[in-house]
Amino acid sequence: MSTDLQRHDLKPAPPTVDEGYWAALLNEGEYAKSAPAEPDMSHFRPDEDGLNRDLELNFVDSYATEADWQAIARVNDNDEVIELKVIGYNRGGLLVEWRSLRGFVPASQLINFPSTQNSVFRRNALVERVGQVLRLRVIELNAEKSRLILSERAAQAEPGGRAYLLNRLKPGDTVGGHVTNLCDFGAFVDLGGLEGLIHISELSWGRVGHPTSLLERGQEIQAYVLEVDREAGRIALSLKRLRPDPWQTVNDRYRLGQTIEAVITNVVDFGAFACVEEGLEGLIHVSEMAEGHFLHPRNVVSEGQRIKARILSINGQARRLGLSLRLYD
Repeated sequence: MSTDLQRHDLKPAPPTVDEGYWAALLNEGEYAKSAPAEPDMSHFRPDEDGLNRDLELNFVDSYATEADWQAIARVNDNDEVIELKVIGYNRGGLLVEWRSLRGFVPASQLINFPSTQNSVFRRNALVERVGQVLRLRVIELNAEKSRLILSERAAQAEPGGRAYLLNRLKPGDTVGGHVTNLCDFGAFVDLGGLEGLIHISELSWGRVGHPTSLLERGQEIQAYVLEVDREAGRIALSLKRLRPDPWQTVNDRYRLGQTIEAVITNVVDFGAFACVEEGLEGLIHVSEMAEGHFLHPRNVVSEGQRIKARILSINGQARRLGLSLRLYD
């Protein structure tokens, strides 16, 4: 492991996203016990935490038995592949049935599922799966919360392969995988039947509006292992830790009074932010934008504009860089 990676590993891992993960799978989509009928979703209302409880209840049969939960737990412990029939779908994936239990297969866990964001194509692809029998493995099981999540991708792994990978991986490792899903809070990566999450804060040292601005589904990537939760079967990953933090060497690479090129990334009432390099943004205070009077910084600069600026201050520890559009005093 390089010195840079050892130093970066001191930063705590991002918070867990258990409920956000479930919300992303359900995706508050349309539900149907049989296709292609379109259900009326007007009575469904998402709760304050972002989950749709009415929708979630539809995924669990009220006649589910404790014996069947225990049986599926043994299937999970033995890492078995089971064949289940698809009985419905929602915008986020497919509904399957196992004895008295109902399970959910996220679209990101389906093999050969189109990566398009077009809702019509996605819905049609899901409708076509209704009635089919899929080979699946359990990837998340929680009887208390009535959650049974399965994966067609995971079923391709060799028996015991996921457990081997989970036990072998450790913080600081570099792993390869492909992106399976992108959502507001990050990106999911298939590591070979086992999925890891790159939190949005770990995608880049710079500001990221949405993971789709950096990654796309199906893309092969290398990632840095931040944390391994073997009990929950969760792996926290990072892209940015594979590169040095630019703020740690900013004082060595730039000097006061230096003229640099940058790109305006955000314009606010008190000035504008400009990207000098990936992960390194400076602030141009409104007082350093232009001579005379102007109504708003947007009258001087706009987002995406390439500018020349002079460095007024550098503080790597505070992660602050002061810039000025006045190249000469």
